[in-house]
Amino acid sequence: MKTKTLAEVTVGDAIPELAVDVTTTIVVAGALATQDFTPVHHDKGAAREQGLPDVIMNTMTTNGFVSRFVTDWAGPNAVVKKISLKLGAPNSPGDTMKMNGSVTAVDSDAGVVDVDVSGTNSWGDHVTATVRVALPKGA
Repeated sequence: MKTKTLAEVTVGDAIPELAVDVTTTIVVAGALATQDFTPVHHDKGAAREQGLPDVIMNTMTTNGFVSRFVTDWAGPNAVVKKISLKLGAPNSPGDTMKMNGSVTAVDSDAGVVDVDVSGTNSWGDHVTATVRVALPKGA
């Protein structure tokens, strides 16, 4: 895979959709990997006590998917500089999060690109985010 360069990117460029099938394994493994032992992320009974249908994805797992979405598009030498995100509807097993995004700014002097990202599921917007990523200048 080739890393995109600043010269190849323009405002308005769309990023190909990524569909993430949300499974119990992804939710629980993400919580454990990030040392988030809050019961709603691994205990279905605790989640139901909170009015949720099942366990829910934690913030850091969502952050990882946002980063993956942008770096899969940008390439292996891209460097994520900043992620600002807002959570909405929960991500639960059995749902699919569809991630979409587009380039909203290109700063050639600073060598960075801003990408707006949304991840939606059957409940609505799970995440909205802006990702700043550094790209090589290119030819």
